[in-house]
Amino acid sequence: MSGAGAPQDTPTIRTDRYILRKLVREDAAALFPSFSDDAMMRWWSCPPFVSLQALADWLVPASGWEEGRSWAIIDADDPEGLAIGRLAAMDRGDGVSEIAYLVAAERQGSGVARETLGALITHLFAAERRRRLYADVDPDNAPSNRLLETLGFTLEGRLREAWTTHLGRRDSLIWGLLDHEWPISRNQE
Repeated sequence: MSGAGAPQDTPTIRTDRYILRKLVREDAAALFPSFSDDAMMRWWSCPPFVSLQALADWLVPASGWEEGRSWAIIDADDPEGLAIGRLAAMDRGDGVSEIAYLVAAERQGSGVARETLGALITHLFAAERRRRLYADVDPDNAPSNRLLETLGFTLEGRLREAWTTHLGRRDSLIWGLLDHEWPISRNQE
């Protein structure tokens, strides 16, 4: 496995209902309504985006995002292939990756995040031999915290005032998942 910061492929991953493919700048248009919405961005470490260009630059910087990879979530039945969300995995070295996700408001509660994040987790453990995944979540983001718990992540700790965001100083919950805790791991490949 390459070290932190080394470029990696962003393979296409398929589930029963979705396709995860490499996020491209053109996906910013479909994702802008979510990333510019106050409610959707409430628990993020940055405020809502005010321009499509700023979002595109953040999602897929012209120089490339050396520390991580992003996937667009596409409904397999959508002939236009518009992104309905984003997943990310950032290599932190020594077999560890941080994950992040956002699903469009109108698709939340329908299992999109659970299904697609589950597929990404399986890929990271089985194909890429990650040994540990973690997520950094605002304590007040109840849906995200429930999702991680449902997927088998363990709440490992609370970092007090870890972030200064558009909401002020915010704590952060750290959720972790080890390869042998996931049903489809390197040991079952």
